[in-house]
Amino acid sequence: MDTTSELSSSMVRLNIGGKKFCTTIDTLTNREPDSMLAAMFSGRHAMSNESKTGYVFIDRDGKHFRHILNWLRDGIAPTLSDPDCSELLREADYYQLLGLKEILKASRRETGEVEAELTRVDIIKCIQSERVRFRGVNLSGIDLSKLDLSLVDFSYACLRNVFFSRTNLQLAKFRDADAEGSIFHNAILRECEFTSANLRGALLAGTSLQSANLQDACLVDCSFCGADLRSAHLQNADLTNANLEGANLEGANLKGAKLSNANFKGANLQRAYLRHVNLREAHLEGANLGGANMTGAIR
Repeated sequence: MDTTSELSSSMVRLNIGGKKFCTTIDTLTNREPDSMLAAMFSGRHAMSNESKTGYVFIDRDGKHFRHILNWLRDGIAPTLSDPDCSELLREADYYQLLGLKEILKASRRETGEVEAELTRVDIIKCIQSERVRFRGVNLSGIDLSKLDLSLVDFSYACLRNVFFSRTNLQLAKFRDADAEGSIFHNAILRECEFTSANLRGALLAGTSLQSANLQDACLVDCSFCGADLRSAHLQNADLTNANLEGANLEGANLKGAKLSNANFKGANLQRAYLRHVNLREAHLEGANLGGANMTGAIR
């Protein structure tokens, strides 16, 4: 018996989005027999995507495919934090790896990382009605970019790592919402209410936040580079380590705000309300403070 020949015939070379892997047919078919991978390599279907080099090409991101192979080999799922866990869950869904999906979902439930209750399609259907509320709903990790969500009420919702890029959120409500790590890049947020919301680490660069209410909000590590915050309400907001370089804060109210290590380089703070604010640890190089009310401010 030619064992070398048998081993060669059972080997599979995979090219997953440019990343190359080598495994066996048994690995791809035994643990998850109902998966897409098992169907591809069961011999029931002709392989039309095999290149001349012997690699079977699958047009997916190969970043997490090693975790998929390890699951198929050993039955052990990796311990990952979001967003990596969400990304792996999407790949498991694509390859129809039901066992891996269940373990990943159970792991997220144990760590409090619960799957979103609605999808982007659900949201689009909902916003066709006149009055939309998602109060207290878990929408973590979904893509809501480029939608018209003006006037929508997201109060008390879990919005961690949501994509709001270029979304129209004018007059939307986020009171007490948890939007940690969400991306609002170039979104329209005029007159939004973020009172007491958690936006730690959120990306708000280039956003339009004129007259928005961010009182008592957690804005630690947020990026507001180039954002328009004219007449915004930032009373008692925590802006520790926030980056507001080049932002327009003309007429903004920062009474009681925490500004430790906040970056205001090149920002426009004309006529801003900064009475009794501690500016000693903030970076104000090149900032325009013309007409700002700085009575009792610590500098």
